[in-house]
Amino acid sequence: MDRDVSEPRVVVGVDGSDSSYAAVRWAVRYAALLGGVVDAVTVWELPGLYGWSAPAVDTDVDEDEARQLMRRELTDVLGAETAGAVRTHVVHGNAADVLLRSAEGAEALVVGSRGRGGFARALLGSVSQHVSQHAACPVVIVRSEEI
Repeated sequence: MDRDVSEPRVVVGVDGSDSSYAAVRWAVRYAALLGGVVDAVTVWELPGLYGWSAPAVDTDVDEDEARQLMRRELTDVLGAETAGAVRTHVVHGNAADVLLRSAEGAEALVVGSRGRGGFARALLGSVSQHVSQHAACPVVIVRSEEI
């Protein structure tokens, strides 16, 4: 991921959930206060890929298509002008690990309180809980407005 040290960076995890969209809005507002940029990161990982058996899903993920989908979602959430200023990154790997690496040197790492999986009543998702305990920068966990 490109890291321009001349301007503050705010990294935000985006997974398509309502709380990640709330996190994106928060990250954009905070970056504006800092005079910085937003790096929106979406992570893909194939379930079962690292187990002893072969993956049960198609391993051919089209990263360009995923990036275009992410850009459309950001435009829906932020509007075209604001979304155009957000740098997007589609990365393969474990979500928590990728977000922690992406946030190295950032002013803040922003994530939604719960992602697309897990239990609806859980206070924190596994990724938000993990990054809150291991990040080298401040972590902001944003709840969806619908909660």
